[in-house]
Amino acid sequence: MPFPLTAYIEAAMELATYDKLEDGSFAGEIPKLKGVAAFGETLRSCEAELRSTLEDWLLVGLRMGHRLPKLAGIDLNKAGDGRVAPHQKA
Repeated sequence: MPFPLTAYIEAAMELATYDKLEDGSFAGEIPKLKGVAAFGETLRSCEAELRSTLEDWLLVGLRMGHRLPKLAGIDLNKAGDGRVAPHQKA
């Protein structure tokens, strides 16, 4: 079984939607994850950029203690499902 974070990323990418723009480039987004969107000259580059954006979004969210949506039964908000420890103030 993959690590919860890896499984979450794969589940999120399965929800991605893509549109071909008028100039022939592509836009992608993951509607359930607010702000996770990307653009690329090709569908493949858009998908890669979307995955990178998703990874950054997750890392910032986990670090900042944001409540993340549950996907495919994976709840990253619980300490046992990917979050090593609760965010602590210095």
